[in-house]
Amino acid sequence: MEPHSSMKTGLFVTDLDGTLFTDEKTLSGKDWQTLTRLREKGVVTAIATGRSFFSFSRAMDQIRVEIKDLPVDYLIFSTGAGLMSLPDETVIEKHSLQGSDVKRICAYFDEAGFDYMVHRAIPDTPYFLYKSHGRDNPDFRTRIRLYREFAAPLNSQATLYESATEVLAVVPGKMNTLFLDRIRSDLSGFSVIHATSPLDHSSSWIEVFDKQVSKSLAAQRLTDRLRIRRERVAAVGNDYNDQDLLAWAGSGFLTANGAGDLQSCFTIVGSNNESGVSQAAEQAGFLE
Repeated sequence: MEPHSSMKTGLFVTDLDGTLFTDEKTLSGKDWQTLTRLREKGVVTAIATGRSFFSFSRAMDQIRVEIKDLPVDYLIFSTGAGLMSLPDETVIEKHSLQGSDVKRICAYFDEAGFDYMVHRAIPDTPYFLYKSHGRDNPDFRTRIRLYREFAAPLNSQATLYESATEVLAVVPGKMNTLFLDRIRSDLSGFSVIHATSPLDHSSSWIEVFDKQVSKSLAAQRLTDRLRIRRERVAAVGNDYNDQDLLAWAGSGFLTANGAGDLQSCFTIVGSNNESGVSQAAEQAGFLE
């Protein structure tokens, strides 16, 4: 159920890993109270995460938090490929790549020698096909192990999905900006999102989605739906896949543990271990 129209005084969006989550993958009591207070003041709250809904649910299970108890109204998941209302878990919108697009992206990653994964369309996003080019890529192998019950090799016997949420390349080390720009240019018909791996915190993830997918685009569609002005949106994050959201929001905040080359672009708040989310809400003026 959407918040009553008379209560829509603003939208507060927070990233999850490295932002709302502490390094121990827990939620601080202060940030929980802040999200609760925001809702009491008529501010719509949302989490915007790169995780699929399955991964998000598993993370909540691991910290023994019921999704229905979260002081959050909406979940932007899979980097904006899906939008869900909470606590009823109704998927409001979803976006996917068509089979011909998936083939094109895979061919591009094959030529580049990238190891990659193809995730099924929502709601079956946890399932993926993977292809390795034989390079040393521990982060890639770790992700396969974490989701081994959903993973299958992409080989001559495998058939690509007719539609997919995304194609994800895992590249060891930090991605060169010029190289990333070239990938975005070559795949200009799609949304190319760069993120730091949440697993080893050093590898680069290159995620390719439908053109309509990003955290900022999902947030914009949500504000249109709720009739909230962009200047009444505050967002906080820590990594490259939050950059478009923070730049789009009326007020964009980066946690102190955020990517170093983004720190000159946004207002810095405390780290994810210092309740930076609460500081962002305060500095945005939502708790006055």
